[in-house]
Amino acid sequence: MKDHDALGLAELVRTRQVHPRELVQAAIERIEALNPALNAVIHTRYERALAEAETVPLDAPFAGVPVLAKDVHQEIQGEPMTFGCKAYASHIAGEDSHFVRQLKQAGAIFLGITNVPEFALMAVTESRHYGPTHNPWDLQVTPGGSSGGSAAAVAAGMVPMAGASDGGGSIRIPAAYCGLFGLKPTRGRTPVGPKLGRHWLGASVNHVLTRSVRDSAAALDSLVMEEKAAAFMTPRSAERYVDVIRRPLPARLRIAFTTESPLGTKVHPECAEAVVRAVRFLESMGHEVEERSAPVDGRQLAQSYIWMYFGEVGAELHRLHGVLGRKPRPSDVEPATWLLGAIGRSVSAADFVARLQAWDEAASQMETFHETYDIYMTPTTAMPPARIGELSLRWSEERLARWSHRWGIARLLERAGIVDKLVETSLMRTPFTQLANLTGQPAMSLPLYRSSTGVPLGVQVVAARGREDLLLQLACLLEQSSLWVDVKQNPFMREDRPPAAQAT
Repeated sequence: MKDHDALGLAELVRTRQVHPRELVQAAIERIEALNPALNAVIHTRYERALAEAETVPLDAPFAGVPVLAKDVHQEIQGEPMTFGCKAYASHIAGEDSHFVRQLKQAGAIFLGITNVPEFALMAVTESRHYGPTHNPWDLQVTPGGSSGGSAAAVAAGMVPMAGASDGGGSIRIPAAYCGLFGLKPTRGRTPVGPKLGRHWLGASVNHVLTRSVRDSAAALDSLVMEEKAAAFMTPRSAERYVDVIRRPLPARLRIAFTTESPLGTKVHPECAEAVVRAVRFLESMGHEVEERSAPVDGRQLAQSYIWMYFGEVGAELHRLHGVLGRKPRPSDVEPATWLLGAIGRSVSAADFVARLQAWDEAASQMETFHETYDIYMTPTTAMPPARIGELSLRWSEERLARWSHRWGIARLLERAGIVDKLVETSLMRTPFTQLANLTGQPAMSLPLYRSSTGVPLGVQVVAARGREDLLLQLACLLEQSSLWVDVKQNPFMREDRPPAAQAT
């Protein structure tokens, strides 16, 4: 399982060297052996997966490939979908999401569902309902979030590919911290339905986390569909992405890069060095390089992103009313979720719309920017991964969150400037990724650096809307370079008996 990517496993099935049932069984054994240490998978469906392995079409692109879905809007019919929240513990999906349906049609077999932070709100995967997910490179640090369970599972070799979604960096951040390839497609490229027409007002998109570039390209080919109820639709590419990546890059790319945080906050030297090394490599190949920041107001965009958070969490608590059959209480969700929802319920519609208008302004500015520059490179994150529990709320902060609804302090927090402080503290570790979510551009994280502690760090590359082809071509080039981090060097892939007993 750990020695092949998804397309490699499918080729073994197509040439009848292995049966899909053998692949599923191998993945089951690996999940059972490794998950006690990693806590990446929170629900399994082994018997159904083994049954599905008997009928999988052998000529499908991912014939018989074991995969996992994310516990947020990647529903599998008859299986739980809890959003990392105990209030949804008994919620069962009534039908497959379009994301799952498309990958099933491509031959993939879903073995289970991966861990997420509650409602996918955090850049760490430490749900109180399921417990934290650990990073396969270092069990003491986070794999990132919100697709942290998927990232840990793929990096540890449980499966070659797993479902992920990205509303502010939730594919790219875990990819960076786990040494994986993570592509966030253009808004409207991949399906979000059937029950929803948009996720997070269009900021969030579905895709996968993979160990190889070609797997991500093939998954993108498989996921593209005409989704009539979707709020956003991007025109289908004229070529398959698995064919596009075989072509070389244009001879001379125009590359802009920065290592400065758009918030003006600190960037760890090693996160900056990852970008500088990649830029030097590309410059040595003849590409034109210029140090320049994106022409947007980073703080304004960060504020508009956080206000979207407030509104979405407030709406989530409203939906929870229907699930529970009563008004939700603070004990139904985590303290941070309750506080964000309380602030969201205090925001006026006019304020909310005004903040959203910044998204379109930034999109226009970036389109003009890409008339000069083909790609824009930054660190994926501003800091190495936090230790497990490092970013948890303090006791006093939890009390504040729990009592916010009684005291009516949500609006007071905003007026006192505490919300602005929340913007900085919540995004200072990951200030680079939100831009592409708000503008709708494709962006990817490349595993091009390992920190002094041995944990991977990522380099983010952003392109104009619709230019996944350019990103994938560049990724293929760098995948063959000495900069590319070999995910098989983490302990869970390297050792015959992975360190399942080391988790604390």
